[in-house]
Amino acid sequence: MPSTQYQLHLKGFVGGGYDFDRNYVDYVLARYEGKPVNVLIDSLGGSLATALSIASAFKNHGDVTVHFVGMNASAATVASLGAKRITMDASAMYLVHKCSAEFFEWGNLNADQLAAVRDNCEAAIRDLNKLDNNVASMYASKCSKPQADLLNLMKEGGWLNAKEACEWGFVDEITDMGETKPVLTDAVASAMAAAGIPIPNVPAADKETAFARFLAAISSLFKNKNDDSVNHTEITKTQALMNQFLPLLGKALNIEGFAVGENGCSLTLEQLKSVEAALSARDQRIAELADELAAVKQSPGDTSTAVINEGKQDTPQPQDEVASFAQTCSSAQQLFNQLP
Repeated sequence: MPSTQYQLHLKGFVGGGYDFDRNYVDYVLARYEGKPVNVLIDSLGGSLATALSIASAFKNHGDVTVHFVGMNASAATVASLGAKRITMDASAMYLVHKCSAEFFEWGNLNADQLAAVRDNCEAAIRDLNKLDNNVASMYASKCSKPQADLLNLMKEGGWLNAKEACEWGFVDEITDMGETKPVLTDAVASAMAAAGIPIPNVPAADKETAFARFLAAISSLFKNKNDDSVNHTEITKTQALMNQFLPLLGKALNIEGFAVGENGCSLTLEQLKSVEAALSARDQRIAELADELAAVKQSPGDTSTAVINEGKQDTPQPQDEVASFAQTCSSAQQLFNQLP
């Protein structure tokens, strides 16, 4: 089914917001009462309570078709179990696992307090076992397999591809609708690890991540200093000079985006044209200023009654425009000459 025919898109954290919320599901199902509803699911799971509620809503509606794309796990798979029909994109992934609950205890505890923690843990274990049995029963009903088999699969907690999910009976049909294949980003991998979800063997969204570049930069600091192929001291000096000189040159020539490498920098054809135009304008201005200066020297000086102090000046006198521009060019040329 094309994505334009989906009446409901459920993505993100189950129960975490409007994008996978029971109230929103109820609202959409009510609008299509007595009509078929196609639902797209792409979620790593979340709240089992919300998932059970949505599964019940799908079942009560009676004519819901769920289509899985991307990576789907945990509560997202439970939410689909109330659908009349479940399909899965050929590139999608599917994961079932045992239920979990948050647990945190910190501090110095005496024997009585430790016993209380133990009792709470035992109670939580009993509750989780009940939840696991309930979910396994729902899976078993969908898959037409023994509940014990589903409990074992939940205990293993491994990712299933579309073919495996279909063979188990979680989905009724594998489709290929041209959906984007699932990719794994650093953020998704971190969220999955925090939730105890196994990391699937799928392509990374960007192998050259900022973290990877950071590691590469750190590794470069520990390269063999005896490596004759690279003179690290010279590279450091070159880069320092470029960092000092290039902003000045770019500002003077109105150029941005120098391509800087270890051995220097390069200019595009457009940048070279800008350099040529800037140098031509500079030469023309220098010629104009030279003519103006010559004309000033030939004209008679103005009379003045101001007192002239020929002694040492307390503050440097401002330079004329020609001298100031010449000094700037000289400074830039000196920096450029220092580059290897």
